[in-house]
Amino acid sequence: MRLVQEFSKGLWRENPVLVLMLGMCPTLAVTSSIKNGLGMGLATLFVLVGSNLVISVVRKLIPRKVRIPCYIVVIATFVTIVDMLMSAYAPAELNAALGIFIPLIVVNCIVLGRAEAFASRNGLLASFMDALGMGLGFTLALMALGGVRELLGAGTVFELQVIPGWNPQFLLMRFAPGAFIVLGLFLAGKNWLSRQHAAAQGRQYVPPPELDCAHCRICILDNNAAPAASANPD
Repeated sequence: MRLVQEFSKGLWRENPVLVLMLGMCPTLAVTSSIKNGLGMGLATLFVLVGSNLVISVVRKLIPRKVRIPCYIVVIATFVTIVDMLMSAYAPAELNAALGIFIPLIVVNCIVLGRAEAFASRNGLLASFMDALGMGLGFTLALMALGGVRELLGAGTVFELQVIPGWNPQFLLMRFAPGAFIVLGLFLAGKNWLSRQHAAAQGRQYVPPPELDCAHCRICILDNNAAPAASANPD
């Protein structure tokens, strides 16, 4: 049951895009089409799963003071593998559309956040399920965002015309302002559904406490830091 919960949380309750608001740069930049969203999501999924597995295995061997640099080295290794595979096998137009955002997965807060917050504390199987759920949640969110933008911008889905005669001059959805608008509507819809679900159960919707920034171990100083400094982690 716990493994199922670790997998499912990334799909909805702790979705990286709709709840955690992480990975916003690729979310807004490459989702001009559903194909681009799928490509970016799968690349991030591969890096997430690979880095979580490796970090979970070696977590007890990494000194605490150098854990973040070590995690970044592991993540960068899988990003390099993804970049090389996409350069060799991915369609040229997809590779060009994703561009610099594939190497930038190294500093994606989703990947580093799962390594620090989960893989460094849990076993191999749990870390795999966590990475798989978060990666799929990220991929589905990017595909949904890209699908809406592509449909409204060109009347196509996966480059197949589904709305004949769609006005090709409606370019808002093809650029960053359209991405902000659609993402804002997605976030509003997610919050509305969460509140409706809570109301149906006779309770008030409260975001999970673990999503509070104060619980992130990446930014918090060590426990032995001065109280004045630890009181203001910013």
